[in-house]
Amino acid sequence: MAQHILIVEDDRTSRKRLAAYLRTQNYRVSEAEDADEMESIIRIDPPELLLVDINLEGKDGLTITREQRAVSRVGIILLTARDDQVDKIVGLEMGADDYVTKPFDKRELAARIKNLLARIADIGQAPQGPEPVETFGVWCFDRIRRRLVSAARTESLTPQEFEVFSALADHPGQTLSRARLSEMIGRPAHRSNDRMIDVVVGRLRKKLEQNSNDPEWIMTDHGHGYRFVDPASV
Repeated sequence: MAQHILIVEDDRTSRKRLAAYLRTQNYRVSEAEDADEMESIIRIDPPELLLVDINLEGKDGLTITREQRAVSRVGIILLTARDDQVDKIVGLEMGADDYVTKPFDKRELAARIKNLLARIADIGQAPQGPEPVETFGVWCFDRIRRRLVSAARTESLTPQEFEVFSALADHPGQTLSRARLSEMIGRPAHRSNDRMIDVVVGRLRKKLEQNSNDPEWIMTDHGHGYRFVDPASV
């Protein structure tokens, strides 16, 4: 069955054009003008992905994101005409998976949708593996607020740090190559050999390891990639 996308957008012309385009990409698309209509659709036919305009009348996109993330792991991409970094950061902190600033290239949006849906499906198809990590050592991984919390301190995570750490924590004990990590966080395949993953892992180690040069949680498997130690085996 085609994957279901729900567009929440109060501009009828923009919504109809986007829906028509996504249907040409073989998605099943529903449309909602506001939060109430969205919630009615979700109750009957839950989508895999929400495309939500931030600047909705009534309940806005940030509120929708916070409420949906509290009850669901549905994919959420925010659409915004605001070129405001604060809005983007707040949206990510509330649990949005991605954001796109209007006007956007439909092909870029389609690529982001494809990558996000693949990651959602990947998580959903691996129930037989270890449970995703929420607590380890002195740390708690606060996914909603995108931070690492211990009794002594709190470390906020940048969007890239959150994505990489989520990928590692969702596969404890498994070695993930740079290419695989790049794919899981939505990086283009042709950029999978760059050093971005190494840089982000280095920043994560400085935040959570007692000694970043002698890590106990994020390990390097030389020639293969990175592995998050399974807390259940410690």
